[in-house]
Amino acid sequence: MRISTSQFYNQNIQTMDNQESQLATYYQQLSSGTALTTPADNPLAAAQAVQLTMVSATFTQYTTNQNAALSSLQLEDKTLSSVTNTMQSISSEIVRAGDGSLNDSDRASIAKAIQGYRDQLMTLANTSDGAGNYLFSGFQATTQPFTSAAGGGVNYHGDNGIREAQVADTRQIATNDSGSNVFMTVPSVGTSPVSAGNAANTGTGTIGRASITNPAIATNGDSYTITFGGTAAAPTYTVTDNTVVPATTTAATAFSANTPIQLGTGMQVSITGAPNPGDTFSVTPSTAPQNSSVFSTIDSVIAALQQPASNNPAATATLANALTTGLSAFQNSLTNVVVVQASVGGREQELQALQTTTQTNSLQTQSDLANLTGVDMVSAISNFQLTQNALQAAQQSFVKIQGMSLFQYIGG
Repeated sequence: MRISTSQFYNQNIQTMDNQESQLATYYQQLSSGTALTTPADNPLAAAQAVQLTMVSATFTQYTTNQNAALSSLQLEDKTLSSVTNTMQSISSEIVRAGDGSLNDSDRASIAKAIQGYRDQLMTLANTSDGAGNYLFSGFQATTQPFTSAAGGGVNYHGDNGIREAQVADTRQIATNDSGSNVFMTVPSVGTSPVSAGNAANTGTGTIGRASITNPAIATNGDSYTITFGGTAAAPTYTVTDNTVVPATTTAATAFSANTPIQLGTGMQVSITGAPNPGDTFSVTPSTAPQNSSVFSTIDSVIAALQQPASNNPAATATLANALTTGLSAFQNSLTNVVVVQASVGGREQELQALQTTTQTNSLQTQSDLANLTGVDMVSAISNFQLTQNALQAAQQSFVKIQGMSLFQYIGG
């Protein structure tokens, strides 16, 4: 078989072109550190690399969301710790105010101390983050949630919205709690009914805290009114269940300060002293509107402490009833704050666990992507050197072969 000169040249040039092209590819891989310079290098690996890049970007976004959510919850947790400390101080002041040896001036001083704590509580309820977003305003992040009302208590300007962050493929987590949920509601579980005496009572009867004798009775959550009748020497009382429709009232029963008054079949309360005919007392659920707002409860206690009571048995009894009511409702509100803070702590722990998982998955994805697209430097350098040597050998051989011709010997 004969090979023409042109075929020989074309074949050698094509070989050197291929080697130069391969050498350029190796050089680009070495300089960029990437094995896939174009999808054509390895179509299957290129498709897998695109998928892994998308997954890696998703993990990066989840990490950002987790960090932001954790920062928000940590600020709320810290704020609620301060709220708890302030409320515990108020509770101690309310208990101290019940000391029978105190006079009106002493109680007025306690009222001022409680007012100072109330102002601290209001400031904490209006806490905002570094961006100016209020923690407890729900979706109304830029609106101050609480302002003082003209007649006492507070006005809530936020809503019940819960801001959520996507922190995993199938998990959204709440990053806030509304001020209504923290400061103006009370859970039905873990709290106690609230006893109260009518401020218009003229006798010296004082009501204690209601006790649950049978937790399984459904009527324990009803609202009761105890009304006194009879005479001052022989008082009687009736119990009205205001929750059932129509309201039911028991028959008049002779009153004895040593005998607890039954409220339905699962709850009882004791009244001491000497109630006058017409005096009324109540026991209402912890979740009743009048018992739910921590600010209204504090304001009621302050108002009661500012009223003169020394040397006036009826006023002293009214004060004692107000303190009993205030302390019960206030402790229920404190329980609610503790429950909310526990929920915040649980979400913080979940986020920290998710951060660890996301970081592990992200590192694995990046490793898989690097293995897929990265260059094996030892192998690439070896191939580059081998191809470079082969190209040089081909070039040198081609030059020598070019010089091989019979015409060199003619005419000699």
